Amino acid sequence: MDLLHFWQTHATELATLLRQHVVLVAISTAVAAAIGVPAGIMAARRPRAGRAILAVANVAQTIPSLALLGFLLPLPFIGGIGSRTALVALTLYALLPIVRTTVTGLLTIDPAVLEAGTAVGMTARQRLWIVELPLALPQIISGLRVATVIGVGTATIAAAIGAGGLGEYIFRGLAMVDATTILAGAIPAAALALLADGALAFMERRLRRRRPSKRTVVTAAVVIAILAVAATAATIVRGGERPIVVGSKNFTEQVILGELVAQALEAEGRPVIRKLNLGGTFVCDAGLRTGDIDIYVEYTGTAVSAVFHEEVPRDPAQALARTRELYAARQVTMMEPLGFNNTFTILVRGRDARERGLKTIDDLRPLAPGWTPGFGHEFLQRQDGYPGLVQAYDLRFGTAPRGMELSLIYRALSDGQVDVIAGDATSALIDSLDLAPLADPRHYFPPYDAVPLVRTAALLADPAISRALGQLAGRIPDGEMRKMNAAVDLGGRDVREVVREYLRGLHGR
Repeated sequence: MDLLHFWQTHATELATLLRQHVVLVAISTAVAAAIGVPAGIMAARRPRAGRAILAVANVAQTIPSLALLGFLLPLPFIGGIGSRTALVALTLYALLPIVRTTVTGLLTIDPAVLEAGTAVGMTARQRLWIVELPLALPQIISGLRVATVIGVGTATIAAAIGAGGLGEYIFRGLAMVDATTILAGAIPAAALALLADGALAFMERRLRRRRPSKRTVVTAAVVIAILAVAATAATIVRGGERPIVVGSKNFTEQVILGELVAQALEAEGRPVIRKLNLGGTFVCDAGLRTGDIDIYVEYTGTAVSAVFHEEVPRDPAQALARTRELYAARQVTMMEPLGFNNTFTILVRGRDARERGLKTIDDLRPLAPGWTPGFGHEFLQRQDGYPGLVQAYDLRFGTAPRGMELSLIYRALSDGQVDVIAGDATSALIDSLDLAPLADPRHYFPPYDAVPLVRTAALLADPAISRALGQLAGRIPDGEMRKMNAAVDLGGRDVREVVREYLRGLHGR
């Protein structure tokens, strides 16, 4: 019933995400077919070239989807935040089954049939179009079927780089640890895969019973070519007033902040494209530098240490000044702080803190050899993260830290899967799960004031950005941020509704 209610209340958004998902899969599969079928024909006719083509397609298929997106992000023309990168990745994944089945379909044709075509005077081209491709078409459709099903599943990952689709609900649900939201995206994606598989299986059976004519093959080739051209046109053609692209990282607070910025801009009458739940700091930073996003909210400590690899000043005012200076050199403007400091905090279970008298991070030192730490993937790599923490406090854990999504580590600690984590000071889960924050007497963690970052070119071109962000400056204290986080994480409320309610109250003050 919760799932049905979610779909009912999010019907418009669900339709939009479903349409995005279908378009991503349809265009990428069409482009893969436009490339893969000719490549398969070449591979069937020239075995040496065929081995090289299949080897390349096999390598592309073995790269994990998130890793492939990471490789593509910094590349010019084909990389960046959004659907362009997702289309390239999905096309690469769809190539192998299409190339392989094309080769198989052509090589399994009875040689006697080919000899008969040659005997009646057909040229090699005529024999290909009139005999070989019609006979191989059922196999090619089988490859399209496999590629489409792979594409429907893999397209859910595209939400991590702002390409939209049903993965938006899956990533949002992971951030909120909400099974209903995860299923809201996973079930339609599974249903879409089954529907596509059934439709293409029906087409394959029909083709096997009735061999298609040359006209059918040509028509199919024309449709594929049109869809391939549409893929290129979709990335070029943009009409109307240019929307402002707002990004966010992939945890609840960041999604709330992204939505706050988006709604504040919409209140100024500006169209907004939301690219929320992106993969993390480095994905958002890359998007800002390439112009794929215009605005996202960062934290001063993260910016100076993780993005610019400098030591963060411990004084908040100095950290703000240094952050502004560093981004200015990149043609990015740091706006006024939003009002809260979301510093890292080291957390243990409340009962462990009470029973063992744990009050500071120093108190972990004698316990570390027998405890299992758990941290977000990004924290494990950052200069201000795990490597510096264990060095600053001389912590020697007996096991390597477990890496997991930031949204999952609080429950992993509460459930006893790990014994110590690094969390956000504004997380609503700290109190609800009876977790205990440990004091940082050595002041390892620097200030993490939340600040909107805006591409300077976008800021100069659109005065509405300054007006919208000016209304948020200094007006989101720690307590209010915790309340919004709690409303989403614990109350299960929709982010847009929580933000709309907060802005209404803000304007009434």
